[in-house]
Amino acid sequence: MKQTISFVTLGVADLERSRRFYQALGWQESSGSQAEVAFFQVGSIAFALFGRESLADDANISPEGAGFPGFSLAHNVASEKEVDATLLEAVSAGGKLIRSGEKAAWGGFRGYFADPDGFLWEVCFNPFFPLDQHGFVQLPT
Repeated sequence: MKQTISFVTLGVADLERSRRFYQALGWQESSGSQAEVAFFQVGSIAFALFGRESLADDANISPEGAGFPGFSLAHNVASEKEVDATLLEAVSAGGKLIRSGEKAAWGGFRGYFADPDGFLWEVCFNPFFPLDQHGFVQLPT
């Protein structure tokens, strides 16, 4: 298997509410979106919003279950100030502040918000993983 991720798809409770939330963050929805799925180009991967029950049906699993999903999404920025500004932007768009921006034990600066379905987003400044000219994280080789 090639070492790549093509899509991150969230199964959401209310597709229109989630569309509005991500659009309020300034994200541009792709013309490839349809009534039942929203697509956004996010750097080198695609991000999709799909109804929770429809996504579960597509995978042939039960949509039941709640709580911590065991993962978070991350958005890295170029400075500590940008962490705080991005958290504020997410809350203004309808997200919930989970953890204010603060120094992390490993030397960076991070905070968390949850989108309308409770999916966790870490907003992070990591001085050890710089961003390239396109804003993509550059891991050490």
